[in-house]
Amino acid sequence: MSDHHEKALETVRKLIKGIDIAMLTTVTSEGLVSRPMKTQEVEFDGDLYFLTKKDTGKYEELKNNPHVNVVYAGDSYVSIRGTAELISSREKIKQYWNTAYEKMLKTTVDDPNLVIIKVNAETAEYWETGNWVKSVLAFVYQLTGKDMKETNINNQINLESTQTIHDAPGLH
Repeated sequence: MSDHHEKALETVRKLIKGIDIAMLTTVTSEGLVSRPMKTQEVEFDGDLYFLTKKDTGKYEELKNNPHVNVVYAGDSYVSIRGTAELISSREKIKQYWNTAYEKMLKTTVDDPNLVIIKVNAETAEYWETGNWVKSVLAFVYQLTGKDMKETNINNQINLESTQTIHDAPGLH
């Protein structure tokens, strides 16, 4: 793994760490649909994992179109685009299960209706609004019309080849 790839993963890892709920967006025949999903307590390595049931709309949507977007909002904002894979492995489900799911999904770990949504992250765009110094600098630069490139509050990273697609400094 290249240093650039590891640095890109570490940036996203730090920004989403500790955020319990993400918004998962799927594609339907009518358009886009977003819903909150509990974040798995595993270290981000380029993949995201969520648990759901097969008798939900999102399961059918992902079978028809695996393209998704996952958004995290906390001290910063992170939007991750990727492709979802549905995994029915009982072993994997037990690996990611915790007691919070019993109440959220109203089921037990042995429910054959459970499935894992694995999102293979392709790109991530983030806004480091939790960095007070960068936010103030971006605001001042925006007011004065100066080049805000050095604030790097907003960046987009290709997580597959780990090249920065574009720097989009400032608040959008």
